[in-house]
Amino acid sequence: MLQTIDWHARAKSVRLPNRPFIDGQYVDSVSNETFPCVYPGDGRLLTQVASCNEADVDKAVRSARKAFNAGVWSRMAPADRRRILLRFSELILANREELALLETLNVGKPIANAFNGDVVGAANCIAWYAEAIDKVYGEVAATAHEMTTLVVREPVGVVAAVVPWNYPMSMAAWKLGPALATGNSVVLKPAEQSPFTALKFGELAIEAGLPAGVLNVVPGLGHIAGKALGLHMDVDCVGFTGSTEVGKYFMQYSGQSNIKRIGLELGGKSPQVVLADCDDLDAAAAGVAAGIFANTGQVCNAGSRLIVDEKIRDTLFEKITAQAKSFLPGDPLDAATRMGSLVTQEQMDRVLGYIDAGRAEGATTLIGGSRVRTETGGFYIEPTIFDRVRNDMKIAREEIFGPVLSAITVKGFDEAMEVANDTVYGLAGAVWTGSVKNAHRAAKAIKAGVVWVNCFDRGSMAVPFGGFKQSGFGRDKSLHAMDKYTDLKAMWFAH
Repeated sequence: MLQTIDWHARAKSVRLPNRPFIDGQYVDSVSNETFPCVYPGDGRLLTQVASCNEADVDKAVRSARKAFNAGVWSRMAPADRRRILLRFSELILANREELALLETLNVGKPIANAFNGDVVGAANCIAWYAEAIDKVYGEVAATAHEMTTLVVREPVGVVAAVVPWNYPMSMAAWKLGPALATGNSVVLKPAEQSPFTALKFGELAIEAGLPAGVLNVVPGLGHIAGKALGLHMDVDCVGFTGSTEVGKYFMQYSGQSNIKRIGLELGGKSPQVVLADCDDLDAAAAGVAAGIFANTGQVCNAGSRLIVDEKIRDTLFEKITAQAKSFLPGDPLDAATRMGSLVTQEQMDRVLGYIDAGRAEGATTLIGGSRVRTETGGFYIEPTIFDRVRNDMKIAREEIFGPVLSAITVKGFDEAMEVANDTVYGLAGAVWTGSVKNAHRAAKAIKAGVVWVNCFDRGSMAVPFGGFKQSGFGRDKSLHAMDKYTDLKAMWFAH
């Protein structure tokens, strides 16, 4: 199906949602201010999108609170909530072509990735939490004979879900799934670079039977709409995915307002450690290349630091370089493209700035390092690999969020683990080894929320995802994600 669609022709006719979705319908913004949405594949303006301000956010929060207090969702029978969310999942799949196209137009993601990955993943996430609704039980505590003590989960109330632009549908679903399944009302704030699919989700949720006000969507600038949600006195919880810098702002907003609960999935500088005893360098090279060049390197857990033993360094570099050739940037609307554009010119310039900094600090460019496809007007950078990187260099310390790999050569297991953990981040990491002993040693030694052994970026809705240190706290995915959207209540009954 993917190959038979003329995506360029389809792009000319697709409807681009650009107004807030509040209380079950698209509405005009209070301010009538807008911001531009640009297609990063060629730099052209797609449309102007409503830029919600504090008044719009307040309107959305009041709608969410009204729905929550009325109990139209929060007190609905679990089986009925399950049925509606399953229908929501089905509608996401039924609108797969449109959603994939909206995603690609917003962020320059290859259409094949959006169609086969992001849409399906979002639908599966919603369905997974729908199925969990009536299968998560409370507890009966062991207390004195004359008492019966129940421990139950209750929804926190109004949840603000603030999501990034690199995986707009997936990140929205990771918040919506557990928040809605546990009975909350949600105000979803997409990144200003990628509002289209979030707004479409609001429309599909109503079609699925979600009561008006349970899901509201407010497009807007982070420092205005996002801040307004963070400071709002009637928002009970914020689930945020994005940069560590902005995550710290939400911590401050919580303290400045009602001490709302905060869940943060933040940045990363994930190590890919290839030990001297790795017995499949082809697999390691493929995993390292995909770990940094997939989604144009715009991934929070991207394996942006290659930590390689000096004994296998040259052989591995040769294999990774060969793998990188399959990620040469192409037209995002071409079904054969494996790596598209960066999301904005600002992000492209930021990545190019890091490339300049790496060269200035003495790192050597093995491949890449330049903007390409300039004739298109789009925002493309070729796969880039730096050698001779020290772990104190800027390109090894800071999150670049682009297709740039920093390779650091080490001697032996202990130095590899020391360098891997020498970072303020702790989202993910990987080790490639032929030794069962070293596999277990490394998995325990790497200080990160997720560690892969002889693979990279594997995931399942059944497995939690989140970080250590300045990569945040709280978990997305799995039943553990429900924790931050619920409160535990202990009820004592004397008899």
